[in-house]
Amino acid sequence: MQITEIKKIGKGDRYSIYIDYVFNGTLEAEILVKYKLKTGDEIDEENLKNIKLENGKLATFSRALNYIEKGLHTEKQIVKYLKEKGYEQESIENAVTKLKEYGYINDEYYTESYIRSYKDKKGKIKLKYDLISKGVNPQIIDQKIQELLNNEDSLFACKKLLEKYIKNKTFDRKLKAKAFSYLISKGFESDIIINLLNEVALNESGN
Repeated sequence: MQITEIKKIGKGDRYSIYIDYVFNGTLEAEILVKYKLKTGDEIDEENLKNIKLENGKLATFSRALNYIEKGLHTEKQIVKYLKEKGYEQESIENAVTKLKEYGYINDEYYTESYIRSYKDKKGKIKLKYDLISKGVNPQIIDQKIQELLNNEDSLFACKKLLEKYIKNKTFDRKLKAKAFSYLISKGFESDIIINLLNEVALNESGN
């Protein structure tokens, strides 16, 4: 088999490769340089297979790096993203291993960052649910919630959201029920919500 054409794709570092005048896939520039591939070279099927396997791993890792540059992601999110882009399972596993080694995947750090970012908007239940859906181990979530959140934090966040929800509204039985549903949907414990609602009701009755 002969490499009959190597054609650059757009402005990136990827090239189309043609074997015996037939398109045979794409290769990263780094792979072309490493194996000194050029038009006119003879290449056997086994070597081409190994080169494309290595290229797949490199391309997958590069795509994963581009993805995490846009923000923190869990291992599950990264794997899902790469699968949706059509990368092979072996290349995905290789990319995830390298990302972990370099410290780019750290579900504990992700969990800490997520809790700090949303603790004023979500209760413990919602935080845990969201993090589980993102693929974080429940044990990690429970540990970080215990470390980073206490009852006073939850009470403060719930109170602020309640005050905002009922602001400039008549606090009657109907609004109380709606406020309860709203705060439950935000993941706060029912006992915290009930105590706050009763406190508001008591204050309203005293005015």
